[in-house]
Amino acid sequence: MAWTKTYSGAEPMRVNKWLATEGVCSRREADALIEKGLVKINGEVLTEAGYRIEDGQTLTLTEKAARRLDNQLSLMFHKPVGIVSGTPEPGEIPAVRLITEDTLSGRAHAIPGRNNRLAPLGRLDKDSHGLLILSEDGVLAKALIGPESKLEKEYHVKVRGDVTEDKLVKLRHGLELDGRQLRPAAVTVIKGNELKFILREGRNRQIRRMCDLVDLRVIDLIRVRIGPLELAGLPEGKWRPISGRERDELLRWEAQGFSAAPAVPVEVVPQRRPPPPGKRPGGAGKKPAGKPRGDAPASSKPKPNEPKFKRTKLAPRKRTPLK
Repeated sequence: MAWTKTYSGAEPMRVNKWLATEGVCSRREADALIEKGLVKINGEVLTEAGYRIEDGQTLTLTEKAARRLDNQLSLMFHKPVGIVSGTPEPGEIPAVRLITEDTLSGRAHAIPGRNNRLAPLGRLDKDSHGLLILSEDGVLAKALIGPESKLEKEYHVKVRGDVTEDKLVKLRHGLELDGRQLRPAAVTVIKGNELKFILREGRNRQIRRMCDLVDLRVIDLIRVRIGPLELAGLPEGKWRPISGRERDELLRWEAQGFSAAPAVPVEVVPQRRPPPPGKRPGGAGKKPAGKPRGDAPASSKPKPNEPKFKRTKLAPRKRTPLK
């Protein structure tokens, strides 16, 4: 179905910028649609890429443009260690090469081919594994990796070294990389030397470099969540398409700044009420009963209804004469 809407802005705006603002497509995608004659203003085909739409004008995307945007593929991939996310160096294998029919988990309406231009939305270095999103969708790319994106990503990290509260405080909001202060991070202990990181930015090898600054060495790192999208039970080396509903939810999380990061737990120690004035914890002026010494009973008096112990006099034992 063709997309159509009437512009009601106070000032004229470039068509590509307005389409990007509306979440229809990226500016680059809008320019490509205009170049192919797939955009109309008040029923006339738009031919000028820099055209500014004015208040009251109606923009329409043709059926072909709508199908082109709807057919953009977005998928989630469980990247193994040793696979690179982006452009490979000689001898390296890029993640996009593993997106085939054989590695599909479940069903997909289309299998990526040579005509698809899948790009990784976010870094995940060669030594790490976990959730990686690849997409042709410019709007989704802006939401995930744009300069103003604050969509959170969750990682489970195993480290070597002493994990102290002082180091956790520094990891949360006391470090800078490349001369720039890092955004606050949610860092908690899962168990032992396994930590949970929730970040809202993606610097190059950020978690590994953060840990280096506090004398912790990363020995395993897996990304388990991007916004509302979780790795869940997707096997390593497998991929599945991202549904339209999941795409909308990703955009909603980014736009509204949703977070699943838990607050750092604070241990509350219950306080005992002080005894009333003049009273001692063990009773009114009485000393608490101490533990009996040795094996002696606590009291020699028999308890009520307890039978008294009677001594029995034994007869002399017969002696056998020695032969």
